[in-house]
Amino acid sequence: MKKIFILLVLIIFYQCKNKKSIKVTVNKKKHQEIITKYVTNCAAKYNYRFDLDKWQNCLNEGLKIDSTVAYLWQQKAMPYFKARKYEVGMKFIDKAVLYNSEKWLDYRAFIKCIFAKTYKEAIKDFEKCIELYGNAYVMDHSYQFYIALSYLQLNEFKKAENILSIDIKNQENKWKEAHFLDLFYYGISKFEQGKFKEAIIQFDKALSQYKEFSDVNFYKANCLYKLGRYKEYEETYKKYKIDSEKGYTITEDNAIYESYPYQVKW
Repeated sequence: MKKIFILLVLIIFYQCKNKKSIKVTVNKKKHQEIITKYVTNCAAKYNYRFDLDKWQNCLNEGLKIDSTVAYLWQQKAMPYFKARKYEVGMKFIDKAVLYNSEKWLDYRAFIKCIFAKTYKEAIKDFEKCIELYGNAYVMDHSYQFYIALSYLQLNEFKKAENILSIDIKNQENKWKEAHFLDLFYYGISKFEQGKFKEAIIQFDKALSQYKEFSDVNFYKANCLYKLGRYKEYEETYKKYKIDSEKGYTITEDNAIYESYPYQVKW
C-alpha cells in the first residue's frame, strides 16, 4: 500500500512538473466549429470595450464545450491586455500557450515585452521560441528584435547592440535593407553607450526610410548636442518638434495601446 501511495505521488509530481509541455490531440474541425459558433457568431458581435461581459460569456460557453481550444483563451486575454490589466490577461494567455505553444508562445512573449514590460520573462519566452522554431517573426519583427528591446530596457546596451547588429545584417542580406525601427533601436543601443557618431549613422538610415520619424530626430538632436554641434542640434530638434506635433511617431499597430521603448512622450 505504501509503495502504491509513493508511486501515485511521483506520478502527480511528474505531471505538475511537465504541465507547461502538455500535449493535446486536436480535432481541428471540431475546434473550428467551436470558434465559428462562439467567436465569429457570438463574441465578435459585441464590442469588448463596452460589452466585455457578453464577450467573455460567449467565450466561456465555448470553453465549456472544449477547454483545450487555445484561441478562445487568447481571445479572453486580449481585451485585458488592451485595458492594461496584464496579470488578469496573463492567466488566460498562459492557458492558450499550454494548449498550443506553437501558435501562442511568441504572442505571449510579445505581450510581455511591449505590454506587460516584464522583460526578463519576455527574453525567456523568446529564447524558447528560437529554440523550438528558429528566429521567426511576430507582429512584423523577429524574435531577436524583441530580445534586443528587452535588453535595452534592462540597461544591457552592449547585448542589445550585438543582437541588433546581427539581425540587421540578416535583413539586409534578405531584403537589401533593414526595417527603420530596427535601425532606430540599433542607434539607441549606441547612443546609450556614448557612441554618438555611430548612433547618428543609424538614425540617418532610419530617417532615409521614414523622414518624419520624430523620435529618431529627438535622439539624433541629443547626439548632436553631446558632440557640440549646436547649430545642427537646433535644426534637428526643430524638425523633431514639427513632426512630433503632427503625430509622426512609431507606426506599429499596437503603439495605440502601449508606448514602445524610447518612444518620446511629453
